[in-house]
Amino acid sequence: MRIEVICPAPAGTRYGNRVTALRWVGILRHLGHRVRIAERWEGKPCDLLLALHAWRSAETVLRFGRLHPEKPVLVALTGTDLYRDIHRHRKAQQALERASRLVALQPLAAKELPPHLRVKMSVIYQSAKKTKTGKTQRTRRANSACFDVCVIGHLRKVKDPFRAALASRLLPKSSRVRILQAGAAREEAMVQRAQAEQKRNPRYRWLGELSGARVRRLMAGSRLLVLSSLMEGGANVISEALVDRVPVLASRIPGSVGLLGRGYPGYFPARDTAALARLLRRAEVDVHFYRRLKTWCARRAHLFRPSEERARWKKLLKELGWAASQRQARPN
Repeated sequence: MRIEVICPAPAGTRYGNRVTALRWVGILRHLGHRVRIAERWEGKPCDLLLALHAWRSAETVLRFGRLHPEKPVLVALTGTDLYRDIHRHRKAQQALERASRLVALQPLAAKELPPHLRVKMSVIYQSAKKTKTGKTQRTRRANSACFDVCVIGHLRKVKDPFRAALASRLLPKSSRVRILQAGAAREEAMVQRAQAEQKRNPRYRWLGELSGARVRRLMAGSRLLVLSSLMEGGANVISEALVDRVPVLASRIPGSVGLLGRGYPGYFPARDTAALARLLRRAEVDVHFYRRLKTWCARRAHLFRPSEERARWKKLLKELGWAASQRQARPN
């Protein structure tokens, strides 16, 4: 099958949607398909169109649908789609209607869809490979004088990126918590704020943009990951943390609850600095609580194995192939 993957994020960027698109390209090729990735469809022949972002890819989805009504279209739902754009923009809504199937990264996404569209949604959890860590690194994490907490992601308002740094200011002097933040700042205001926070807060270090491998090593060597986002479709950083057995403290938003589960004990209300500070302190000093976080995350880790993601894609494409053959078999 010839598949065209549409990702509006430009080539060479490391935004989450681009990373997701590239991983899916690899999976689809592994499954034996011919796959091309582009920012928009330019009329090249393909058997199936997979578009990330219902709103930003809407024109492509609708144009392809008009020219090839018999061919399947997959629309992958991003966080901004689910929790903003499909409720505001008519073109995004039309793209959802045209899609043969909708792909979501976590099951709670269905709640944002009209009831008649929920039956088209398939959940494909983003996978991650376990980071290879040597005995020296594991020993260093266990014996470190600091209780390292990582924050991963570009410094954007929707990520509420400085919440962990602000929470660390509320910790007692005896605390060993150190916030290590990795991610690029695309706006000068974010650069200035990160630098100012680093000067003011001895518990905080901004590491800037790191390579993917260095980010994974940073996470694997940390005691906790904090994800303080205000909006997520289903953050791959959670997948990476769980396969590396790193517990997560996350803002209670649907995109994270859909990945970690409703009863997870590591949530705090979005933007609630004091609540996050209490969780940080409890994870640091309460061995039983920290063990609960680790045990819960370990039990969810199987959802994010590469083999699981491949199996879900294989199942979805098989269903689409059957549906396409049924359409072709119908008499005119």
